[in-house]
Amino acid sequence: QVQLVESGGGLVLAGGSLRLSCAASRIIFSINDMGWYRQAPGKQRELVASIPSVGSTNYADSVKGRFTISRDNAKNTVYLQMNSLTPEDTAVYYCNAQLRRTYPNDHVENYWGQGTQVTVSS
Repeated sequence: QVQLVESGGGLVLAGGSLRLSCAASRIIFSINDMGWYRQAPGKQRELVASIPSVGSTNYADSVKGRFTISRDNAKNTVYLQMNSLTPEDTAVYYCNAQLRRTYPNDHVENYWGQGTQVTVSS
């Protein structure tokens, strides 16, 4: 019900910056929560940042102060600005959308993009 397409990944040197974009197929203010996850080689997928339709943003401790999540409702797009990148940030980054539903019961639906590779080299 929600299609997500990420872009903006690439190869950068340590200390550099990248801006990731996630374009959604529906009006994003109707989506309860959107965020970015990442999965590095040999590690579990982890939450990087999230931004609800109402409320404050959330960040993983490892990226707090360096990454900024934002949204443009007019463009149905969520962004992740990544600054001061380190090799430890190397991962596939996935856009995520969560919709809270009440039918047939109370639950949350998760939708994922295909992912975009971010590689930070020294």
